Amino acid sequence: MTMKHLMKMLLALLSLAAPYARAQEGIVHYERFYYWVKIGQKMPYLSQEEKDRMKMTFSRWEEDQKGEPMKLIFSPDASLYTYGRESGETDDGQWSWRQDEFMVYHDFKNEKTHELVEMLSRTYVLEDSLRTPRWKILNQVKEIAGYVCMKAEARDTVRGQTITAWFADKLPAQAGPERYFGLPGLILELDVNDGDVILTAKSVELKPVAGQLKLPRMKGRKINEAAFQKLIADHIADAIKQQRNPYWSIRY
Repeated sequence: MTMKHLMKMLLALLSLAAPYARAQEGIVHYERFYYWVKIGQKMPYLSQEEKDRMKMTFSRWEEDQKGEPMKLIFSPDASLYTYGRESGETDDGQWSWRQDEFMVYHDFKNEKTHELVEMLSRTYVLEDSLRTPRWKILNQVKEIAGYVCMKAEARDTVRGQTITAWFADKLPAQAGPERYFGLPGLILELDVNDGDVILTAKSVELKPVAGQLKLPRMKGRKINEAAFQKLIADHIADAIKQQRNPYWSIRY
């Protein structure tokens, strides 16, 4: 075999491997939709008057909402999930507001999680080992952002929510939005509790992101996973006793 033929074969192999290599890292842009009317209707401790008031307040807004932009930067070793823009703003850009601090950094290489969460009038920094959700992969598929995705489900026992994820096995990364990860493909859509909150990928950029995937500085009260879940559980229990919606002050 001549050197010329050898070089042609090498270039052909590299061209075949390149798309797979690029698929290992990149940025996913999501839109996150809240459906407060559905959330409120599922709360038996709220009066019908309160449910009707929520419906009147949020129905029109839900119909017109554009979705909150979120982004996920991912690689085989880590992922960083946070807001898609620095501050919240109306669709026309005329009004803006400060968003609650929120960031999730998953260190897959060292099996650690670092999360920044502002809730209950405080800012917390959660640091602990990664705990993979108990996923059940189902025999359903659909297309999201140009990728064929498979369906999987898990259960959030603290909040009493079913989590439905759609992941693309053509994107071999275990990352995902919010706190979710651990599937054999990148999660491109999350459905929290049968449509209460839906988060869908609008685009996927496959490109090198090593420079953007450094553990960011996080400042707040340190807490571990067990204490964090207890804090959530206690807050929900107290809100139910007082017949209040617990999700006004914690992330749904």
